[in-house]
Amino acid sequence: MAIPSDHGQRSFGDVAPSLAELTDRVLFDGVWQDPALSPRDRSLATVSALIALGRTEQLPFHLRRARDNGVSPEELAALVTHLAFYAGWPVAASAVIRLRELAQEEARP
Repeated sequence: MAIPSDHGQRSFGDVAPSLAELTDRVLFDGVWQDPALSPRDRSLATVSALIALGRTEQLPFHLRRARDNGVSPEELAALVTHLAFYAGWPVAASAVIRLRELAQEEARP
C-alpha cells in the first residue's frame, strides 16, 4: 500500500510546512518508492530503527504500514524480541506496548 502523497502535509503541515513538503516529496515520494528495497523490507528496516532509537511516537504509523506491507503480527513480535538483545530490553518493552495497541486496533470491528 502506498503512503499518501500528502501524509506530511496532513500530519504536521500546519506547523512545519517545509518539513511536511520534504517528507512528502523526498521521503515518501522518493526514498520509499526506490525499487532497490521492497516496501516490506523498508518497513522492517524502519520499524527496527525506530525501536532501536526508542522513537515510539512514530511506531504506530510504521507498524500499521508494516502490516499493510505484509509483515505479520508474529513477525513483528519476533523482530521486537530479536531487537531486545541488540538494542536493549527497555526499547523492546516499549515497542511491545505499541504492538499491543496495534493488535487491539486491528481487533476492533
